Amino acid sequence: MLGLMQHHDLMISDFLVHAARHRPRAEIVSRLAGGIHRQTWVDTARRARQLARALGRLGVRPGDRVATLAWNNHRHVELYFAISGSGAVVNTVNPRLAPDDIAYILEHAEDGVLFAEADFASLVEQVAGKLPPGLLRQVVFLCDAADLPGIALPAGVAITDYESLIDAETDEYDWPRFDERTASGLCYTSGTTGRPKGVLYTHRSTVLKAMAVNAADAIGLKAADRLMPVVPMFHVNAWSLPYAAAAAGTSLVMPGRFLDGQSLYELIEAEHVTCASGVPTVWLGVLAHIRKTGGRFSTLERMIVGGSACPEALFDAYDELGVTIVHAWGMTESSPIATVATPVPGVDAATARRQRLSQGRVLFGIDLRARRGAEEVPWDGETAGDIELRGHWVTTGYYRMPKGTTEDGWFPTGDVGMIDPDGFVILTDRSKDLIKSGGEWISSIDIENIAVSHPAVAEAAAIAAKHPKWDERPVVIVALKPGASATREELLSVYEGKVARWAVPDDVIFVDELPHGATGKLLKTELRARFANHLIEKPDGAAT
Repeated sequence: MLGLMQHHDLMISDFLVHAARHRPRAEIVSRLAGGIHRQTWVDTARRARQLARALGRLGVRPGDRVATLAWNNHRHVELYFAISGSGAVVNTVNPRLAPDDIAYILEHAEDGVLFAEADFASLVEQVAGKLPPGLLRQVVFLCDAADLPGIALPAGVAITDYESLIDAETDEYDWPRFDERTASGLCYTSGTTGRPKGVLYTHRSTVLKAMAVNAADAIGLKAADRLMPVVPMFHVNAWSLPYAAAAAGTSLVMPGRFLDGQSLYELIEAEHVTCASGVPTVWLGVLAHIRKTGGRFSTLERMIVGGSACPEALFDAYDELGVTIVHAWGMTESSPIATVATPVPGVDAATARRQRLSQGRVLFGIDLRARRGAEEVPWDGETAGDIELRGHWVTTGYYRMPKGTTEDGWFPTGDVGMIDPDGFVILTDRSKDLIKSGGEWISSIDIENIAVSHPAVAEAAAIAAKHPKWDERPVVIVALKPGASATREELLSVYEGKVARWAVPDDVIFVDELPHGATGKLLKTELRARFANHLIEKPDGAAT
């Protein structure tokens, strides 16, 4: 027997309707090249309806993919809602990728319309020339008519500016209703292990994920919050935060392309930000600015940190500033947040700290396991296995590629880790980044976190270097803070008593800066290519 409750398919557009109708005072603040721009959720809803009408005029039909090359700002928020809400698919493209990879994505997704920031004009020109004739028919630059860049595009590709496009439309538009399993967004992985692969989200998965993110033991946004998503909107829907903010009536403070430590700190203070999100590298830059200037935070309460493992020293540094770091973990394939490290009662101080530094526990709607071979490993916090996920916002595979889940429906993440008795996940490494020395596994994450605890170290990466006796040995590659100095011996001494003797790196390699991929993650593939033979070429650095 069925119940008597109303049923409505879950639509992304409902977030925007709710925010405009019930949270009209909340605003979206954008830092643009010309200064600060402000508009309310009411304004955003009106402009998104105009944009939805304009998309129809451009020939965009339900199911069509529409690409964006854009920073975090109010126009990108409007694109999020208008494209998906009209039944099309928003394909957020990472502008930090190589032009060849961007062209591959546009061709693979079959994007006929591209919305791009005006400062990406030369990139658009490069990419358009690499596409098959007739694929791209329209480029809309996210500016007004006065700032429309003049570039040469292939024949048949029209150019217009965003403000003129939507100004030509009224806001009389009713968001359509359709099956909640309809595709809403397409995000490609960063392509560190080959060509980028597309993950195709649905309205249902996106709505459920945003609601889960707003749980009190997750990110828990409130109407009184002012959220600054530094995590890019071109990277996994900015962790679903624009949707979650609309659901809660939270104000958004969007930093645009101004992501240096000084700019972020000044925006946090000027706009009274209470919550922020981003990768550890971003917050290391803000911390460096604060230490240089002696600044303090007046309103910032918490930061959601993910994308890569957060160094323990960063937790402690922000604790001293009165800001709580909340560790989250996931991947493009899980939309991305799957786990959040919020505290549980009744544990001792050492356990509480270990759990806080972990990747966290799953949100409701996600399940997780660790397997070694065919068997699931025990939840003892000691036995490692391959981490697998399943849930309402976990992919079954990649766009236009074969199914990617196991026979029983779990998605292999490529991460290796342990699960403690309370369900907290402690990642030991990516499977491809583990270091196997003489039959013993060494975690590169542990090596990196200990290195960063040294006050002179800005960033560190641990990789496996070839060794004539042990097959592989760890070396740690270090970038020092500006003006700081440290010796090989000083850094290696930090490991004493913190890891087993055989897990201490064989050498320290000093570099000016570490290479990062398009999403801010360390490019260990590049480091392995450069330094895999380091211990063979430098025998005095090899372990005996």
